[in-house]
Amino acid sequence: MVLDLPAEAIIPELSASTRDEVLAELSANVVTRYPELVDTDIAGILREREQLGSTGIGDGVAIPHGKLRNFRQDQVLVFGRSTKGVDFNSLDARKAHLFFLMLASADAVDTHLRMLARISRLLKDPSVRKALLDADDAGTIRDIIAEQERRF
Repeated sequence: MVLDLPAEAIIPELSASTRDEVLAELSANVVTRYPELVDTDIAGILREREQLGSTGIGDGVAIPHGKLRNFRQDQVLVFGRSTKGVDFNSLDARKAHLFFLMLASADAVDTHLRMLARISRLLKDPSVRKALLDADDAGTIRDIIAEQERRF
């Protein structure tokens, strides 16, 4: 299983300054690539998931995720970065800077869990987090993630 992250799924600098704005901005990226989801309240699904517990896992990382009914894709990923950071109610009470949005079909339970674990492992390494924060553009971010993928 590989993190399928095309360049258009990378937002090198989020304009959002709140958790809800981050969720909306990441969701908007999905809708531009999957127009069949235009009537789906992706941000609402993500906010509901956040009410269960923050997906801000700490160390400046958040992995908002949710499941969509009647979605043909196994998974959809979006990466966003906020160099200034956003209060995401993270477990360590620090601002989040790196965001990996993951959406999956409601039927793809196993895929969903494996991908969450893969993203968590990727972003666990402090040197990877620093490289992503320091990257100049979407292409560099994609290259860093692809290089780390080859390690697994």
